[in-house]
Amino acid sequence: GDPQVPVLYKVERTRTGKSFSVRSVKAIQHGKPIFICQASFQLSQGSPVQHQFTMPAVPPPEELLTQEELIQKFLQNPNLAERYRKHLNKIQAEDVPIDIKPVNPPDIFCSQLQEPKQLFWVRARGYIGETDMKVHCCVAAYISDYAFLGTALLPHRQYRIKFMVSLDHSMWFHAPFRADHWMLYECESPWAGGCRGLVQGRLWRRDGVLAVTCAQEGVIRVEQTPNQSKL
Repeated sequence: GDPQVPVLYKVERTRTGKSFSVRSVKAIQHGKPIFICQASFQLSQGSPVQHQFTMPAVPPPEELLTQEELIQKFLQNPNLAERYRKHLNKIQAEDVPIDIKPVNPPDIFCSQLQEPKQLFWVRARGYIGETDMKVHCCVAAYISDYAFLGTALLPHRQYRIKFMVSLDHSMWFHAPFRADHWMLYECESPWAGGCRGLVQGRLWRRDGVLAVTCAQEGVIRVEQTPNQSKL
């Protein structure tokens, strides 16, 4: 999309029921669709049938470094290769409106392959407050896309990325939450192949309630020759 050009949204009433409704939305710029979304809505209903996974036991966000602090720590190392220095400076220059604290940050000096799982404490920067829950859902959708697909690359760190982009992104909202409060983002990739990767994620409130579940498939293209060294 082009942020300088207005977006035309075409909304189709796909289904309207007593408890559930579905709307299809197409975003158009320059006469072409740039985004297609299907949104489902449900009236609030109670049920005795309920369960959830258990939130992972991790250190609280107050005990962890932010992504910016970790980058500064890496940049201070004189042995850091120039291309990694440029990459980290590029990340640092991005104006990302999210506070991120990795629970187990990858060591860029280690060439060991990692399991395709990662954990972050995340929250929106600034104060959103007790507003319409749909606002917090929109912010969570933005947060959920950040570094999500990269989970599929953790077992393949010897390759240099040529191209990586999301194909589709699905979200299910389970419980109320505040996007400007710390939430634990649990990400894992069960499969990658054929220049595609699949990732799944869970956003947990600090009190252990599972608030959101996410899934994404994306294109991942890498150089065929593995990198020989991280330094």
